[in-house]
Amino acid sequence: MPLGRPFRVPPARLLVQGWPWMLLFLALVGIRLSKGAYLSELYALLSAPFWPGSAQQEWVQSAEKLSDQSQLAQLRQDNSRLRTLLDLSHANPQLLMAPVISREPGGWWQQLVIGRGSLQGIQPGDAVVAPGGLLGRVASVTPVTARVTLLTDTSSHVGVWVGRTQRHGLLTGLGTARPVLRFLEKDPQVRPGDLVVTSPASTLVPPNLTVGVIQAVDDKVMPAPEALVQLSAPIEAIDGVQVMLSSRR
Repeated sequence: MPLGRPFRVPPARLLVQGWPWMLLFLALVGIRLSKGAYLSELYALLSAPFWPGSAQQEWVQSAEKLSDQSQLAQLRQDNSRLRTLLDLSHANPQLLMAPVISREPGGWWQQLVIGRGSLQGIQPGDAVVAPGGLLGRVASVTPVTARVTLLTDTSSHVGVWVGRTQRHGLLTGLGTARPVLRFLEKDPQVRPGDLVVTSPASTLVPPNLTVGVIQAVDDKVMPAPEALVQLSAPIEAIDGVQVMLSSRR
């Protein structure tokens, strides 16, 4: 090579030596423009052989099943605990059919006698229902009969609940066809037509038994309003009842 003449690399050789850097540059530009989408797809393609197979899927399904079982067990425990706290263990008692065998004309709205007694498992305090709803409670028993105190009897006092307004009250018999509902609040916000059921907090009868509907409201009574209730069970026409044998047996 003559002295004083600069060394020059042929263009073709420069192109051959620089193509890896150009490819890297183009790749970076592509990643930049696609916001990493191509890189993510490439990673997914390369890592596919290491994804969970059938064995790993079984592990996942087994874990999910275990979690579901644990949650179900917890829900059952919570339900049992709440039922215990609310004393709802007697919500589904055994029903015993019984015919009405006697009624006194002078006490038509007070009591009746049914043809089942202690031999069939009836005890004082058992709730008695008829088509339509709650009728009363067993007052006394003999081996083969039981005397039922009706909701209309003056000695009857049952806690009830108006679901629409969520108000408690005490249903008291007046010795007539319609008992009176005495509320515990000054403004119960009830009106004629509201449904009355046994109170969820009642300890005398099972909760949520249909009692009747409010017929009239007297807001002038002190210290709290009162309402007359039309019973849903037709007491005057009953010839057969069902006794709710409590779960304490």
